[in-house]
Amino acid sequence: MLPRKPLFYSSYTTNQHHHRRHHHCLGFVGSLIILIFLFPTLTDADCNHDDKDSLLSFAANFSSLNWSANVDCCSWDGITCDKRRDRVVRLSVPGRGLRGFIPFSLLNLTSLSFLDLSYNFLSGPLPDGLFSSLNKLHTVDLSYNTFSGNLSETLPGSLKLFNLSSNHFSGTVEKTIFKSLQSLVAFNISNNSFTGLIPPSLCTSSPALVFLDFSLNDLTGNIPQGFSACSNLRVLSLGFNNLTGELPSDINGARSLQQLSLPGNSLTGEIDENITDLTNLTSLVLFGNMFTGSIPRNIGRLSLLEKLELHINKLNGTLPLSLMNCTKLQLLNLRVNSLGDRLSDFDFSNFIRLTILDLGENRFTGVLPKSLFSCKSLIAIRLATNGLEGEILPDIRELTSLSFLSLSNNTFRNISQALDILSSHKTLTTLIISKNFFNETLPAAGISGFQDLKVIGMGGCKLFGQVPIWLMSLTNLQLIDFSQNNISGIIPGWLQTLQNLFYLDLSNNSLSGGFPIELTRLPALASQQHLDQVNNTNFELPVFVAPQNASYLQYNYPAAIHPSLYLSSNNLSGDIPVEIGNMQSIHVLDLSQNHFSGTIPDSISNLTNLEKLYLSHNLLSGEIPSSLKSLHFLSSFDVAYNNLQGLIPTGGQFNTFIDQSYEGNPGLCGPPIQKSCNKQSNSSLPSPSSHKKDPDVIMILGPILGFCFGFGIILTFQTYSILSKRRILPRWIHRYFIWT
Repeated sequence: MLPRKPLFYSSYTTNQHHHRRHHHCLGFVGSLIILIFLFPTLTDADCNHDDKDSLLSFAANFSSLNWSANVDCCSWDGITCDKRRDRVVRLSVPGRGLRGFIPFSLLNLTSLSFLDLSYNFLSGPLPDGLFSSLNKLHTVDLSYNTFSGNLSETLPGSLKLFNLSSNHFSGTVEKTIFKSLQSLVAFNISNNSFTGLIPPSLCTSSPALVFLDFSLNDLTGNIPQGFSACSNLRVLSLGFNNLTGELPSDINGARSLQQLSLPGNSLTGEIDENITDLTNLTSLVLFGNMFTGSIPRNIGRLSLLEKLELHINKLNGTLPLSLMNCTKLQLLNLRVNSLGDRLSDFDFSNFIRLTILDLGENRFTGVLPKSLFSCKSLIAIRLATNGLEGEILPDIRELTSLSFLSLSNNTFRNISQALDILSSHKTLTTLIISKNFFNETLPAAGISGFQDLKVIGMGGCKLFGQVPIWLMSLTNLQLIDFSQNNISGIIPGWLQTLQNLFYLDLSNNSLSGGFPIELTRLPALASQQHLDQVNNTNFELPVFVAPQNASYLQYNYPAAIHPSLYLSSNNLSGDIPVEIGNMQSIHVLDLSQNHFSGTIPDSISNLTNLEKLYLSHNLLSGEIPSSLKSLHFLSSFDVAYNNLQGLIPTGGQFNTFIDQSYEGNPGLCGPPIQKSCNKQSNSSLPSPSSHKKDPDVIMILGPILGFCFGFGIILTFQTYSILSKRRILPRWIHRYFIWT
């Protein structure tokens, strides 16, 4: 059995924010602002008789529209008329729970200029001739429904705002639909399934274009040239498609751009210096591509930048000194690149507004820069997986708003001093310092503070000592990872006093004694109701449990992590207590590679949320309880190398487990192993102790897996554009690295 990575071995790969049905706030806010300016309030009037009949026919399809035939339709909720002509010009019924297709009666409202059916449950294709019939439309907002079909009809020339985002539209976006759209200001088709190429020269046919969003689709090809005509364009969002090639050479022609967002594609080449001509940029988001070269040397020309996200690329070089001129930066994320040099050579002191800094998974060296502690607004810092060294200095206390700190996988030393300093942070909720302080002794007592700490990750440090008693005072703790250390002694029963603790990883240590019954009384693992009450606030930066498969294991808030108990690879012995059946909230239970004896408790069948059960490499005897068939969510099961015997249960999830789950138990019989029960021998069975892996082998595997990570992350992010696509992985990776 290979050792699992510590939970917080590092936290640095994919970004926290994208799946196919993600709430697209930017498009909505942009559309809303444009609507406010483009369309003044119209006065009510008596409505046209034909329009009234059409609206009544429209409303007949939706019970939530309480329009009365006895009342003038111009006074109906969501209806506005043009007083001069008594015609209905505005139909706005967002978020009214409308279900079904758009009725054809809508096409009779030929004077309609404003149509908003957003945030409903409307489905099916749009009615044929919708835009040719309603050829006076200025605004169309059909976002956040489940419409499908193609977008093939030419849009009305009067159109100014067009929003089809967050639907199920597909097909290509033909350039012909933009014919004569001289007044188009905003165009948003994000979060659909459009394919093909981005239409070229959009700004030539629509010179007034301000807002353009094609993100979260399946578009391919290069980003077309033609930005010299985009003098009014302020927002360009093409992220999370399958775009290739380099940045358009004339991108600097869109001089009014404020937000340029192209993440999650397969763009290549260098980020050309001409991008620094876009001096109005406040947000530059290019993460999740394959850009090479260095950060533009004159990036400091973008002095209005508030957000710079270049992470998950192949950038090298150093932090350009001109970056210090970007004094309005609030978010700086450069993780997962090959940036290097001494981090202390860069002066962070100008970043007085900086709240989020992520430089993880790079090649920075040296000590923590003292200038960083001048950034008083910082709430989250990740410097994980670099070549940093030295000690954590008391100056870090000056960051009085710091909530998230990840320094994992460096070579910091003096853990006693580090914990003493960091414990005084009253706002710190997440502390990840795994893979540091190698072979030091974990202080058993004397640490006070950490009043708000919810997550502590100290895995992979090879620390000596015992489970520290000062953890008992950290009453807000939800997740503890002390895996892959040299912690000895018993598992203390006082852990049950941590009311919110639902994730505990003490695997790969030297713990002895029995399974403490007190653990079965952990409130958050014993009661789903209590677990549901655990604070569900977001991480300030996402946490990645296993860097080999980061696109699967990104967690934006602690409660998204499965309730789990990992005690594998220790020296625990005795029976597995029947009280283990009290842990009804648990999803993962791993007791493998210990010396547990006795039988498998039938009470495990009470763990109805259990997804993974690992009991391999122990001294367990007796039969596999047939009651475990009732665990309908059980997806991984392993009892290999014990002294079990009898018929393997069949039915339910047991029909999905492979023979390797049972190997090393000569007394077991029946499918899926190739041994018939009528030939079973009752002779004594050999001890499985010879099958337990040597600790030295486990230690050797760590560096090997670390090398695999470096190569694996390149492959992972070549498919980054659609995060929901799954890969077929080896069985051991699914078992030890992926929680689903």
